[in-house]
Amino acid sequence: MRTVQELFSLKGKGALVTGGSRGLGLQMAEALGEQGARVVITARRQDELDGAVAHLSGRGIDALGIAADLSHEANVLPLVEQALGCLGRLDILVNNAGATWGAPAEEHPPEAWDKVMNLNVRSMFLVSQAVGRLSMIPRRYGRIINTSSIAGLAGNPPGTMKTLAYNTSKGAVINFTRALAAEWGEYGITVNSIAPGFFPSKMTRGVLSTFGEEVLVKDAPLRRLGDEEDLKGAVVLFASDAGKHITGQTLAVDGGVSAV
Repeated sequence: MRTVQELFSLKGKGALVTGGSRGLGLQMAEALGEQGARVVITARRQDELDGAVAHLSGRGIDALGIAADLSHEANVLPLVEQALGCLGRLDILVNNAGATWGAPAEEHPPEAWDKVMNLNVRSMFLVSQAVGRLSMIPRRYGRIINTSSIAGLAGNPPGTMKTLAYNTSKGAVINFTRALAAEWGEYGITVNSIAPGFFPSKMTRGVLSTFGEEVLVKDAPLRRLGDEEDLKGAVVLFASDAGKHITGQTLAVDGGVSAV
């Protein structure tokens, strides 16, 4: 019987983290690497990837950055093939790349709706499909972790954000997680999602400056925003053998907002 430390170890595992150059994606890549995984991160901008890889390498993590715009289908397969070429195997996939758009529903541009859906939902499907076909299904092992959001569990409180496409896309991520978990369980692949609450990031900077931290935490039982450590435990649980009997689940990491 393995110890708890052994169950949480990711030594020898290969991980791909999309949207991994900053924010929540970088935090999760850091957690996987700290537990021993070799990590490939991807994002659109090579300069941001270079900075993220330098940060990870400085923490003793074996990391590589590959630039790819996953809103374009043609970029998906080359990314996955290159990641496999570097790592030899993909045991862990973190689908974190995403976008948002703020606008009242009656004024929401269709092209903005498509942008959010293409990156948040379609690219997640395409990357998961490619990783499954090329590595996880043949090896009958895999851990897929999707970044959803508590915005996928409910609408926004009146007087706050108006992000219809984003909320809809994250609701789709949650049910994608359930459906893929049910379908790929026979291959030894678990599929789970993490639903963060409000974390300061480049994506949320405008919301934070508009509404202020006090408004954003007033309904949170813990009365605080997420920080640079708060996703680490969740992603390692889902990525490691400590979570090998958990699949199809969504874990809210939100200071309790979704509980009240």
